[in-house]
Amino acid sequence: MLSFFKVNAVYQIFSLLILLILIRMPVYLVGLPQLIPELQWMLVGEQINKGFVMYAEIWDNTAPLSTLVYAGLDGLFGRSQSVYQIVALFLTYFQAVYFNVMVNNRDILAKRNYLPGLFYLLFMNISFDCCTLSPVLMATTFVLLSLGTLVKQMNRLEATDEVFEIGFLIGIATLFYPPAGVFILWATASLLFFSGTTLRQHSLSIFGFIFPLSLTALFFYLSGTYEAFSRNFISSVFQLRQYDLNDFRSLLATLLLPITFGVLGFLRLVNAVGFNNYQIRCQQVMMIWAIVGVVSIGLMPFLAPMQFIIFVPAIAFFTVSFFNNTKRAWLAELTCLALFAAVLLIHYQAVYFKGVETLVQLKSLKLKEEPDIKLSNKKILVLGDGMEEYKNNYVATPYINWSLAKYELENLDNYDNVINILRNVENDYPEFIIDKVNLAPKLFKRIPALARKYHSIGNGVYELNNRI
Repeated sequence: MLSFFKVNAVYQIFSLLILLILIRMPVYLVGLPQLIPELQWMLVGEQINKGFVMYAEIWDNTAPLSTLVYAGLDGLFGRSQSVYQIVALFLTYFQAVYFNVMVNNRDILAKRNYLPGLFYLLFMNISFDCCTLSPVLMATTFVLLSLGTLVKQMNRLEATDEVFEIGFLIGIATLFYPPAGVFILWATASLLFFSGTTLRQHSLSIFGFIFPLSLTALFFYLSGTYEAFSRNFISSVFQLRQYDLNDFRSLLATLLLPITFGVLGFLRLVNAVGFNNYQIRCQQVMMIWAIVGVVSIGLMPFLAPMQFIIFVPAIAFFTVSFFNNTKRAWLAELTCLALFAAVLLIHYQAVYFKGVETLVQLKSLKLKEEPDIKLSNKKILVLGDGMEEYKNNYVATPYINWSLAKYELENLDNYDNVINILRNVENDYPEFIIDKVNLAPKLFKRIPALARKYHSIGNGVYELNNRI
């Protein structure tokens, strides 16, 4: 496999596409389990197409540009997991090809080949959840584009005003996935240490980053929804998060191989010879990428292998260096095949061996196949964690994201909250309220107007009176 992709030929671009399809086809044929965040993104897109305003009438912390993509896909195809997977496949392919072509055209490695694309695709399939169209996948595209512009600047005697583009692209990435915003630190440090950038050009780069963020804030301000935008999106980015220990175990089991080969590749480069100053600087830029990526972990909305897609360019780059600096060709081939087999085993086992208890099943990320309350094609409100009830139903009221909604719904001693809840429910009455946290009795006690509208049918489920 290594010897095949070491051939620098145009047809390798198509070889990468065929390889990606071959890797993902087995799980496509069986059917990937639907993810909780995946359904949440679909619901957001669906609500936007119904005319509800994001953040004000849809309480969710999905980033603005990601919501536009999900709304566009919903408008064209409705709720479709297959569409998410197809779009993600081609976006992954684009990233791998762009990364490989950039590395070759800019002579970042000693020899031109298609190993960067090969390992990029491999590590983009480290887990089945990487197959969906996540915000981090979309954001990584723009951070990669900024890397291409940055490397171009480093290959010149003096930097140009194109540094604005670097900051702008990272700003766009931030509007898809907020943790990507920390990569402005990567860009600033790289320009400072490895290019002839002036103070004015540094300012241009920072301005490029701030520009799309400011335009977005201005849009919500002029539309009168800035307060909701700040509460449901900006504030949620910096909230402290509590993670389950099992999340860390699953991540460690999934990411151990990519991290190991990335670290080994970096260590091989430390003592390697034959690189010019420009190539060494590029290696240092990728090292800073990995370090800044670690900073982004604290801003991740939840822990899952898909969130670490942002690390793939750096890991793929150093993994290529590991295999390029392995002197025995037969050993490199065997190691590469073993790596492929191990990664694909991790990728497939969660889909094919559903009943087997392993560390990388990602159960906390999957929707339950059968919800406890079986309803279909109804407008519902779920009080509590879990999204499985929405799988065959529709959202009523703005309260999609329970982690955001509970601050208003659980604080019923605040008069403003009571008024807001009544207004939100009256604007979009749910046909059923599913109460998982025993909140409805207190809610009805505080708001008698709602109590008169609903009656209990058992198991924490309340039905709207006189439904038509």
